[in-house]
Amino acid sequence: MKSKIIQILIIGVIGILSGILLIQCGKQNLKSESVQETKQEKTTQQSGYYEMSIKQLKTELNKKNFLFVNVHIPYAGELPGTDLFIPFDKLTENLDKLPEQKDARIVLYCRSGHMSAIAAKTLAQSGYTNVYDVPGGMKAWVKEGYELIHK
Repeated sequence: MKSKIIQILIIGVIGILSGILLIQCGKQNLKSESVQETKQEKTTQQSGYYEMSIKQLKTELNKKNFLFVNVHIPYAGELPGTDLFIPFDKLTENLDKLPEQKDARIVLYCRSGHMSAIAAKTLAQSGYTNVYDVPGGMKAWVKEGYELIHK
């Protein structure tokens, strides 16, 4: 009888400790996700632009509700649906080619992502608020199995 009571007490203590551990893990995960979201928001606010993955871009190209700009120099090909070619280092001199509305959705890409990140930051500093960069650019596009257009 005594051993059954001890077993029940041990099982109860283990159950309580397991519950506490699960609650703590859940709190830690929520805290971690919250910190991650805050970091992401902070990065977006500091840089002033967003990033769009190749997977997102492929989906977005189906509904195409943005201006799609290749900023790579020299010309190294293009992605389907490209609207404009503006060298990343000549962007401020070509703002007249972009929408007047500063909240217009603009997606920028280059060959590897470096030039488009600079261009996205430039547009954000020029007051544009809905700018997207495609990290990895054309290289990432090809890596995902899609083809470039060469003219």
